[in-house]
Amino acid sequence: MPRSSRPGLLPRLRVADDDGGFRPLGWSFAQEVSAIFQPISAGFVAAISGFASSFALVIAGLAAVGASPGEASSGLLAICLSIAIVNIVAALWLRIPLAFAWSTPGAAVLLATATEGIRFSDAVGAFLVSSALLVLSGLWPALGRAITSIPKPLANAMLAGVLLPICLAPIEAVATLPFLAAPIVLVWIVLYRLAPRWAVPAAMVVAVVAIVIAAGTDWVAASAVPQLIFVAPTFDLFTILSVGLPLFVVTMAGQNVPGFVVMSTSGYVAPPRFALVASGIGSGAANMFGGHAMNLGAITAAIMAGPESHPDRSKRWIATLTNGILYIPLGLGAGLAGALVTAAPSILITAVAGLAVMGALITSIVNALDEPEHRLAAILTFLVVASGVVIFGIGSALWGLLVGGLVMAWLGWRRRSTV
Repeated sequence: MPRSSRPGLLPRLRVADDDGGFRPLGWSFAQEVSAIFQPISAGFVAAISGFASSFALVIAGLAAVGASPGEASSGLLAICLSIAIVNIVAALWLRIPLAFAWSTPGAAVLLATATEGIRFSDAVGAFLVSSALLVLSGLWPALGRAITSIPKPLANAMLAGVLLPICLAPIEAVATLPFLAAPIVLVWIVLYRLAPRWAVPAAMVVAVVAIVIAAGTDWVAASAVPQLIFVAPTFDLFTILSVGLPLFVVTMAGQNVPGFVVMSTSGYVAPPRFALVASGIGSGAANMFGGHAMNLGAITAAIMAGPESHPDRSKRWIATLTNGILYIPLGLGAGLAGALVTAAPSILITAVAGLAVMGALITSIVNALDEPEHRLAAILTFLVVASGVVIFGIGSALWGLLVGGLVMAWLGWRRRSTV
C-alpha cells in the first residue's frame, strides 16, 4: 500500500514505497511526528527571535516619547497581548500563516523623532491616530493605495534617515564603552555570517552580561510582573504630525507592504481588509496601555510561511498559532525587560537596537537609490530626516518627505518640459 493511501499514523512492519520498494519499520511514523512538530518549532523560533531582537528598541522608543519605566513595560506587555490575540484569531479563522508583529521601524521612529519635553499622553494620542488610519486604510482602500503609492525612493529614504542615528550607536558605544560594547558587536558580526537569524538575540544575551557587569543584579530583584497601565490620551497637533503620521507611514510602507509580499511569494493571498483592520484594532487596544503599533510581520512571517515551516502549505498556520500563544508568556516578561533597559547605559541599549535594524537600513538605502532619476530627491529626504531638525514643533520625518516630494515634483516637471 503506498504511503499516500495508508490510513492513520501507525506504521506497519514494512511500508510500501511509491516506487514499489519498502521503507523500514518506523520511518513513516518518524516523518509524521517530525511534520507535526515542524510548524510548532517554526512558530517558536519566530517568536523568540522576533522578541529578543527588538524588545529593547520598543522600550527605548516608548521612553523617548515620555513613558515612565512602568508605562514602557505596560506598553510592551500590551503590544505582546495584542499580537497574541490577533495571531491566534487569524490562524484559527483563516488557516493561513498570516503573522503580525510589532512595528520595529515604528519604534525607531519614536526613538529618532521624539522632541524634548513630549508628554506620553500626547504620544498615545498620536499612536491612536496612526491606528485609526490603519483601520481606515482597510475599510477605504483608496487611502491604503495613496500611502503605498508614496514614491518608493522617498519612503525608503525617510526610513533610512530615521534609522541612521540609531545604527551609528554601535560605533559610539564601542568608542565610549569598549570593554562592554565591543563583545556585543563582535558576536553580532560572527553570527551574522554563520547564523543570521540568531545574530541579534545572541548580541542581546551578551548585552545582558555586560549590563550585569556594569550595573550588578539589583535590577533583577527590582523587576516585577508588569501591569497594564491605562494612559488617557491627549491630542496635540504637533505630536501627531511629528510622531503619529511618520509612525503610520513607516508601518504601512515599511512593514505592511513587505508583509503582503512575503505572503504572496509563499503562495498565499493575504486578505488586505482583514490584515489592516485587525492590525489597526489591535494597535488601538494596545495604545490605550502604552503600546505603539503592530503590523504584518515580514521576516518572522517568512519563517512561518516558508517551506521550512511545513512541507504542506495547508498546515503552516500552526506556526502562527504557536507564535501567538508564545507571545503571552513573552509579554509577561516585560517587567524584567523594562528593568533591564532602565539599568543599562542608554548607549548600550541603543547600540543593540542599531544592530537589530541594520538590515532594514541597508535595504532602505538600496531601495531609495534604486532609480537614478530620483536619487537627488531621495538623498535630500534622507539628509533632512537624519538631521533630526524640528521646525514649528514638527519633526524631521515629515519635513524630509515634504522636501523630497517638492524636489521630485520640480525635477520631474523640468524633465517633462525639456522633452
